[in-house]
Amino acid sequence: MSTKLRELQKKDRDGLEKILAGIPSFDQEDQAIALELIDIALNNPDQIDYLISLAVDEKDWPVGYACYGHTPLTDGTFDLYWIAVDHNMAGKGIGTLLLKAVEDDIRKRNGRMLIIETSSSQEYEKPRQFYCKNNYPLIETIKDFYRTGEHRVTFIKRFID
Repeated sequence: MSTKLRELQKKDRDGLEKILAGIPSFDQEDQAIALELIDIALNNPDQIDYLISLAVDEKDWPVGYACYGHTPLTDGTFDLYWIAVDHNMAGKGIGTLLLKAVEDDIRKRNGRMLIIETSSSQEYEKPRQFYCKNNYPLIETIKDFYRTGEHRVTFIKRFID
């Protein structure tokens, strides 16, 4: 299978919605928020808050995406809001391809760092392993952040020291 990156287009929304619906750890609220950010990117081409990196297959169908943006009130800090890959395509390097594209774009924007926040719940074990594998050290855990017993874990990669 051949995967390539390209610009997000309106025709991609349905495919991205299916990807989000197929991820077991994303509940309906997660899916709604992720789609809201996709819609902002699609419907407001001049906005700069939500940047999308899109991966498509040889049929030009979405197989994954990453949504990220500059953190308000910072100099060169970015947040990764969502990264999602079609569950049928997991483990094929698409997530890494997307993450590297995000990192490259942040570097072009003179970004200093990328921050990734996620849950400590068991459902997010694979994403946490993915971030570690891609050289994002765990820098912080805030206990009981999401709810009692579910902590927020924060990973960071610095591009300029």
